[in-house]
Amino acid sequence: MGIKRYTADADNTITNAYKSNLRTRATASNMGLSDSVEVFRIYGQESSGSSELSRVLVQFPVSDISADRTAGLLPASGSVSFYLRMFNAKHPFTLPRNYNMIVAPVSRSWDEGTGLDMESYSDQGASNWVDAASSSAGVTTWTTAGGDYHAEPRFTASFVDGTEDIELNVSELVEQWIAGTKQNYGFGVFLENETAFSSSYTKKFFARGSEFFFRRPVIEARWDSATKDNRGNFFYSSSLAPAADNLNTLYLYNYVRGRLTNIPSVGTGEILVSLYSGSANNSVPSGSKLLLAAGGGVVADLDTNATGGYVSTGIYSCSLAITASSPALTTLFDVWHAGGTELFTGSAIEPETVQASSTNPYSKYVMNITNLRDKYYRNETAQFRLYTRNKDWCPTIYVKASAVPENIIIESGSFKVVRLVDNLEVIPFGTGSENHTQLSYDASGSYFDLDINMLEADYAYGIKFAFYDDVAQSWNEYPDIFKFRVEE
Repeated sequence: MGIKRYTADADNTITNAYKSNLRTRATASNMGLSDSVEVFRIYGQESSGSSELSRVLVQFPVSDISADRTAGLLPASGSVSFYLRMFNAKHPFTLPRNYNMIVAPVSRSWDEGTGLDMESYSDQGASNWVDAASSSAGVTTWTTAGGDYHAEPRFTASFVDGTEDIELNVSELVEQWIAGTKQNYGFGVFLENETAFSSSYTKKFFARGSEFFFRRPVIEARWDSATKDNRGNFFYSSSLAPAADNLNTLYLYNYVRGRLTNIPSVGTGEILVSLYSGSANNSVPSGSKLLLAAGGGVVADLDTNATGGYVSTGIYSCSLAITASSPALTTLFDVWHAGGTELFTGSAIEPETVQASSTNPYSKYVMNITNLRDKYYRNETAQFRLYTRNKDWCPTIYVKASAVPENIIIESGSFKVVRLVDNLEVIPFGTGSENHTQLSYDASGSYFDLDINMLEADYAYGIKFAFYDDVAQSWNEYPDIFKFRVEE
């Protein structure tokens, strides 16, 4: 699963709006502990030319994001996208339509404050429209009333109906925060056109103190974390397949005392892979290195080594192609080596040949999560293993009596998680550019990892799946739902 969420650790609404007497502005008011934040523009309330504004400040624990990258829990820059997500809060007031908001990096530190009153503006303190922070040493004022912001980068969120959430790719800024080229003082959120001669009152978002767990502002990291290991669906090269589909990707998982660990002699560098035929009983590698076809980690035809590399802590991969001999070998073995030292021999590979068909296959599946538990805890990361077979599979009596049922490997699958009490999609299908809910697979079938900490305790959830239909060029959702409960 390529998704992690980081909840805001500070937020506030600052305003220069008039109080109810229409004489005093609420520039000293603080709303840092409110369960919502709001952005508005009010024109002509106090006089024909008066203007009142409200802006939002929101900050996130970028140090946690940086620590996760250092620990290998997040990919390197360029391989992950960061999204700012803020969620619409319903209210009884007029909701503006057809407008834009600017999301800009704040350029100085600020205090959240402890104010609650968003109606009468009776609570005072920093941060507010004039002051950024306060301490025993005194008050720090904004250079410009309403907050100080960097000119770049800035992001634009558009609202048509007014009920939309904010979901913006802010990767450029988050990467600057991680690198330290900009200090993390969070975002400012305000109307694009604050000088318009009209009112936009009022747009509210849930704040970090909201009781609604899945509506708190977050930075969401998304990346394609799917591991697609072709050990169980390895194909010989064929003129029927394009070059990319003739490549097979194999993985090495180096576990030391139950933990994925880098191979000391390889580290994060290159590793070589060679293929061998099997012995007489196909139990171990035999003979000389087999000749590989150009492509992937193979530079030239008839080479015997393919170059692979580091994926993440303790995981290495290599892509290669091989043309079938005559007669074709029924078993292959992959041997991983570096610096003249053999490091690992993989399990037996049973290669297949690409087959054309005179009929259009009907891709319908029956599936189950084989290791699904009734209950999970928020401090764990769970792996869910799928068993999948063709819906119309009709095994022979021999197959029924002597073999494990076939497990189909589906190369394009995705999952989502819903809260059962209200069918809220807490993790939607991630089938866009990031593919952050793509299923992984290996020789045993499809699987995915889920960080249970992303889910609120004391609720039941369901997992649903979708598979890509190459013929229809669309995603088909599997009808069944697989249920579990989360506890603290």
